[in-house]
Amino acid sequence: MRTLLWSVPLMVLTCAPLQAQGLIGTLSQLFIFTPGQEPLFLGGTADPNNPDAIRLHGNHFVPSANGANGTIIDFLTNSVSNNVANIPVSAASGGATFRFEGGTPVRTSVSAGPIFAERAQTLGRGRLFAGVSHTSMHFSTLRGADLSDLHLVFTHENVNFPGCDSISHGDCSLMGVPTLENETIDFNLMLDVTTSVTSFQFTYGLTDHIDFGVVLPLVKTTLIGHSFAQIVPFGGPPAVHYFAGTQTNPVLQATRDVSGSATGVGDVSARIKIDVHDADPLSVALYAEGRFPTGSEDDLLGAGAFAARGLAVLSARFGAFSPHVNLGYLYQRRTLENDMVLATAGFDHLLAPWATLSVDLVSELQVGTSHLTVPGDVVIESPYRRIIHPADIPDIRDDIVNGSVGVKLLTKEGVTVVANGGWPLNRGGLRPNLIWTLGLEYNF
Repeated sequence: MRTLLWSVPLMVLTCAPLQAQGLIGTLSQLFIFTPGQEPLFLGGTADPNNPDAIRLHGNHFVPSANGANGTIIDFLTNSVSNNVANIPVSAASGGATFRFEGGTPVRTSVSAGPIFAERAQTLGRGRLFAGVSHTSMHFSTLRGADLSDLHLVFTHENVNFPGCDSISHGDCSLMGVPTLENETIDFNLMLDVTTSVTSFQFTYGLTDHIDFGVVLPLVKTTLIGHSFAQIVPFGGPPAVHYFAGTQTNPVLQATRDVSGSATGVGDVSARIKIDVHDADPLSVALYAEGRFPTGSEDDLLGAGAFAARGLAVLSARFGAFSPHVNLGYLYQRRTLENDMVLATAGFDHLLAPWATLSVDLVSELQVGTSHLTVPGDVVIESPYRRIIHPADIPDIRDDIVNGSVGVKLLTKEGVTVVANGGWPLNRGGLRPNLIWTLGLEYNF
């Protein structure tokens, strides 16, 4: 058992991504319908055979011309990459914990401990905890919007050039002048994103009161996407904006299908727990963890930036019942990710000498205004006033609140089998309907 647990993470560290590279680029391809061009570039309108006056309209929806369109695309790609990187990791220690009194080990825990929350008790000097767990998430909603049926609307650039007012017979500073600014691209998007993480973790008791550990994750992310775009003309003919064809026979619809997957090492973590007060019924510890950007950000295997969290851990023992509370802060160096206030409360309960029940409420509460925002409504003033909603994704906070229920089952060989299910209790962020985890733990 000892040889197996040490040899597997060595294979993890030496493995390379197995399949497609650049899943962020793959996701961006859903908005590109002309090879080698920018998102939302209209290849038909920009055909070199068209007069210069017509070709100029090929760029009127691209993000460099209309920043709101770029904001929508950036919001989607960054929402996926931000949330895929923040995978839950099992607790730093499990099973029996000890301290030495007069050279004799004295047990300091009754149950096998929580699964994702931390408890105050440390392993004990010279003891080693090793574990492997597999967690899988199939993302289904983005801020409550169905990820398989997202509705977006891309609007025209508000053009205003010298002489525009006289040509258009109106005030070109207004959206809708000239009339072609009323045209939009209605966009339906289907995303299927699945992430699974196999984590190898080791924690060693440096002293009776200090534990040090590392987590080595192997991450696989799979992405499947389909997009359908429909240009909604306003006025004409002849057509001004089209994906292909001609002005008199335009192609106003386009679709795109993409898929890809990547496998590799995720963001490696180092963590330390210091037991500052160990007594019955209440124990207190301080916990710190750093996640290092060892996973590929482009392949949705890691965050691409350092993150750290610190916790105050309180746990109590009332016979076979052990409640616990974790309070702390998550610092995320990545520009588009908010810091989070962390709060977890729950209990682990010894059902039998070989079975522990673990129940937790796990929350991450966003600090400040979200760095990922959906652009506001676009108001078209001419020839009549109308309001365009760019996306059916609400502009809300990305707080994360999950429920978690699991069991730990001790086998005759001394290996603990772990099974856990988690589910979202609110709508913030990119969320799965279920987070399931299976694992094995062993104390030396």
